[in-house]
Amino acid sequence: MLLDHLLSPLETEEIIGSCEKEITSVTADSRRAGSGTLFVAVPGVSVDGHDFIGKAVAAGASAVVCERLPERLESMVTYIKVPSTPIALGYIASEWWGNPSRKLRLVGVTGTNGKTTTATLIYEMARLMGYKAGLLSTVCNYVELTPYPTDHTTPDPLTINEMLHHMVEAGCDYCAMEVSSHAAHQHRIAGLTFAGGVFTNLTRDHLDYHKTFEAYLAAKKSFFDHLPATAFALTNADDKVGEVMLQNTRASRHTYSLRSEADFRGRIVEQRLDGTLLSLNGIEVHTLFTGKFNAYNLTAVYGACILLGWDRDEVLRHISALVPVAGRFQAFHSPKGYTAIVDYAHTPDAVVNVLAAIREVVGPKGEIITVVGAGGNRDKGKRPIMAREAAARSERVILTSDNPRFEEPEDILADMEAGLDDEARSRTLHITDRRQAIRTAAALAGKGTVILIAGKGHEDYQEIKGVKHHFDDREEVRNIISQENA
Repeated sequence: MLLDHLLSPLETEEIIGSCEKEITSVTADSRRAGSGTLFVAVPGVSVDGHDFIGKAVAAGASAVVCERLPERLESMVTYIKVPSTPIALGYIASEWWGNPSRKLRLVGVTGTNGKTTTATLIYEMARLMGYKAGLLSTVCNYVELTPYPTDHTTPDPLTINEMLHHMVEAGCDYCAMEVSSHAAHQHRIAGLTFAGGVFTNLTRDHLDYHKTFEAYLAAKKSFFDHLPATAFALTNADDKVGEVMLQNTRASRHTYSLRSEADFRGRIVEQRLDGTLLSLNGIEVHTLFTGKFNAYNLTAVYGACILLGWDRDEVLRHISALVPVAGRFQAFHSPKGYTAIVDYAHTPDAVVNVLAAIREVVGPKGEIITVVGAGGNRDKGKRPIMAREAAARSERVILTSDNPRFEEPEDILADMEAGLDDEARSRTLHITDRRQAIRTAAALAGKGTVILIAGKGHEDYQEIKGVKHHFDDREEVRNIISQENA
C-alpha cells in the first residue's frame, strides 16, 4: 500500500521525505520491522517507541511516524511528525486493513463489571438471530465460530483491525467488542467506526494505572465522546455516573434501568440459582441467569438488540436461550447437596453483586462460604475492601492466592486481612494454596451451602513470578465433585 494512502486520514505536523513509496508492513514494535516497514513510535507505560526508531530504521523501515523527530535523519527514510502516535496508529491500522469497522456493525461495551457478559451475549444474540458475527473479549475472540486466544481485554489497533478484517472476509454482519479503560486511554480504538456503545457501571478498579477514580471515569467517558452521530449510546440509568457518560456524545442517547423509568426497563419477577424470570419492558421471559447484576446485563443486551433494529419478539424469544459466559456465575452441583459457583468477580463491587445474588436465593438463614483472593501488582487499595465485603456477606471466608504475579501471596493476604475486624477474622481462614482452599471449602460445605469461588472465573492459570502455571477453578471443582460421586 502506498504511504500516501496510509497517511490520508492523519493530522500531520511535518513530513520529511517522499510519500510515494510502497509500504510492505506496519508495526509499533521495532523487532518486527523489516524492509519497507512503516514504524509507528508509540509511547508506552514502561518504554517509549521513540527510543527504538534507530533500530527500526536499521532493520529496514522506510517510514517512521513519530511525535518527536530523531536527531539523526536517514535520507532514504520518510519521517512523519504527528500530534499523537497512538491515535495515528489506530487510523493507520484501519487503513491498512481496509477500514473493516465500516463494513460491519460494531458495538462496544465498556464499564467496570459486566463487559464480558454483555458483549458476549450481544454476539450470541446476533448469531441466534441468524446473522454472522464476531466477538472481541477478555475470554476469547471469535470470528463466527472460530476462536482466537486473547491476552488483553482490548487488543492493540493492528490486532483489532486484523480481527475485524477476518470477520468481514467471513461475511460477518456484526461484532461485539469489550472496550477497556486502558484501551480508551491509550487510543487503541482510534479510527474505528462504532454502530453503538453500551455502558454497564463504574466502580473502583485499575487505580494502579489511572491513579484516580476521576481519571478512570474520564477514560470510560472518552469512548462515548467519540461515538459518531450515526451510533447509539446506551447507558445504565441506575449507575451514579450513567448520565455523565452521555454528556458530550453525538450519538443518540438511550437508557436502561431496573429501578426507574427508562427506554428499556428490566424487573426481576422470580429468581433461583439456576435462572431468573425477568420482565423486559413489561414482557416476562425465563432466563438461565441469576442475580441483579445479570438482570442489568440482560436488560442492556435487550436494549442494544432493539437499537440494532432487530425484531422485539424474536429478541425476547432468543434471550431465553442464552447461557451464562464461562466463569461468570457458573454453577456446579455436588452430590453432597452444596452448590459451587465460579465467578470472575475481582473487584469489591463485583464481589458484592455476586454475593447479593446468592443471598437473595438462599435467604438470610442459608450458608455461604466465599473463597477469594486479590491479584498482585495491581490496585492494593481494593484488597481490604474485598475481604471486608466478602466477610460481611458470608458465613465463612477463605482468603487465598489469586494471581500473585511478582508479589508474595502472604503479603497480599495480609493486605486483605487488614480490612477485617475481630469478629470477621473469627470466621475467616487463611489458606494460601488455592487448590487446598477450594477443597477446604468443599469439605466444610453442608447440604444447601453455596460456595463462591471468586476472582479468576474463566482463567486457566495462576501467574507466579512471571510464569503462568495451569490452574482452573472450574476444573478443581469438577475434580472434587467427581471424587464425591465415586
